[in-house]
Amino acid sequence: MRSPSSSVLPARGLRAAVVLALTAGLATVVPATAHADTAPVPAAKPFMGWSSWSMQSSKYPGLNPDGDYSYLTEANVLKQADALAARLKPYGYTYVNIDSGWWRDKDWKPEFDAYARQQADPVRFPHGMKAVADHIHGLGLKAGIYLPVGLEKEAYGDGKVPVWHADGCTTGDIVYGDLRTTNGWDSAYKLDFDKPCTQKYIDSQAQLLASWGYDFLKLDGVGPGSFKSGENYDNVADVAAWQKAIAATGRPIHLELSWSLDIGHAADWKKYSNGWRVDTDVECYCNTLVSWENSVDDRFTDTPGWTKHAGPGGWNDLDSLDVGNGAMDGLTKAERQTYATLWAIAKSPLYTGDDLTKLDDYGVKLLTNREVIAVDQGDSPPARPVTPSDPQQVWAAKNPDGTYTVALFNLADAPAAVTADFSSLGFTGKASVRDLWNHENLGSYKNKIAEALPAHGSRLFTVTPHGSALTTTGYEAEAGANTLGGRASVSDCSACSGGKKVGDLYVGGSLRFNNVVVDRAGTYLIKVAYVSGDPRPVNVSANSGAATRHSFPSTGDWGTVETVSVPVTLKAGSNTLTFDSGSDYAPDIDRIDVPSSPR
Repeated sequence: MRSPSSSVLPARGLRAAVVLALTAGLATVVPATAHADTAPVPAAKPFMGWSSWSMQSSKYPGLNPDGDYSYLTEANVLKQADALAARLKPYGYTYVNIDSGWWRDKDWKPEFDAYARQQADPVRFPHGMKAVADHIHGLGLKAGIYLPVGLEKEAYGDGKVPVWHADGCTTGDIVYGDLRTTNGWDSAYKLDFDKPCTQKYIDSQAQLLASWGYDFLKLDGVGPGSFKSGENYDNVADVAAWQKAIAATGRPIHLELSWSLDIGHAADWKKYSNGWRVDTDVECYCNTLVSWENSVDDRFTDTPGWTKHAGPGGWNDLDSLDVGNGAMDGLTKAERQTYATLWAIAKSPLYTGDDLTKLDDYGVKLLTNREVIAVDQGDSPPARPVTPSDPQQVWAAKNPDGTYTVALFNLADAPAAVTADFSSLGFTGKASVRDLWNHENLGSYKNKIAEALPAHGSRLFTVTPHGSALTTTGYEAEAGANTLGGRASVSDCSACSGGKKVGDLYVGGSLRFNNVVVDRAGTYLIKVAYVSGDPRPVNVSANSGAATRHSFPSTGDWGTVETVSVPVTLKAGSNTLTFDSGSDYAPDIDRIDVPSSPR
């Protein structure tokens, strides 16, 4: 998310237009105390609920009649909370999350208390933030709130504002002397955690939120990420300080980080928080809530690298799931289902930004499908692609009971068939298939599922194998019998099957597997083990045949091996199989595994 430097908002990536420098206001609040309530450890499962941002940031007619972000009011939040309790709570949706602007008026002028802490704008939230949380809790729901990372410039007050319950500490004692800026909009001064007063300021903020009764904090503009890098935008220390401060309150508060977090710091995000936005904003900042091309479709490229980092205690956050309002969402029915399918199989938090008082029938079906929700909330791992990231894709995850969750996606702009070969899941023969969106047992399938899908369409299945384990012959990329072309070279790889891989496949670099032997001619689904810190294309060909270009999804870093299955036509007997970078950078190759029989 980005913030404007003027009244004109950028077309995308903006969660906040949120933190422009304006004159700070000061007020007094009751000192914070830890809330006595107890709650389970946050983020055992991806959270579910509603967020205000999608509607308050949209140009959809009527949503923000009093200017940008004017939708965000106490009355509107409570209206949505009531609707969530009535319509979605029975399905597991529990969080009501208030996003940016709750402490700012319609001209974005902020309110702060006497201790440089954000305070509710009296027009937007006339009864204050505690009263809002109390209402939400009265519905059996949980309350979420938002803050930007750092000390907001308007709260600095010439460095003389005292820090709550920290004798002698002022805002001048918690930032760098040169007033360097931080966060995704440079709207705050960077906090200096080498100074003892700084943790006390974060403690004071956490105590205030806890005294109001909040269960969730979205900390925004966090770096490395939020389209910023470098020392000034490294907020790992801030996140660690927030975790410590939250623990000291005695109240379990889910800490969510935003946005486009640097995957190179995934270990830090996992250590100190309960969730992290892996991408830019899903909203289009147009006359609908989202659009397919703005960033819904981007998630198919950007999610796979993060897959291994998700699990109990911390989840990959794909942002709001806006599939319930039809025309206001800005998507076709097929796109809405595909959007929801990816969020579920990726085990992203499921929080919608729709108007819950105006859900259409199709939206209700998408948001309340218990079988799909169970995919997101169950014990199975997140799915990832088992085929290349081409326009037609298959994603899958093996479940603890031995079944597979399998999703078919057609990301092309025209209808197309998509096939999930059972060999890409590791078995052959028959399997029973259940359609999760339609609650229908489809019967027995042999070796594959093939479906004709509309543009941007999808299907979601549970596949129960009844066949046998796939038998393959493996070929190591570093084997001496192979031929390396261009700059290609063998290097060490502790995660690779033979401790080696072939890399430097760029600008004409190539790897040719020689003497790949099969008994019968046909199309074989070759499983390719590879390493790629970012998504990369490669040209694959057999013998003297034409090459097919495939895009391999990111494995997240240059030390993790993943696999995808690629169809290749082979002749009976000995074959050559070539991976060529062409004019691009290709992934590093660990090995290939060739099935004993064609598909």
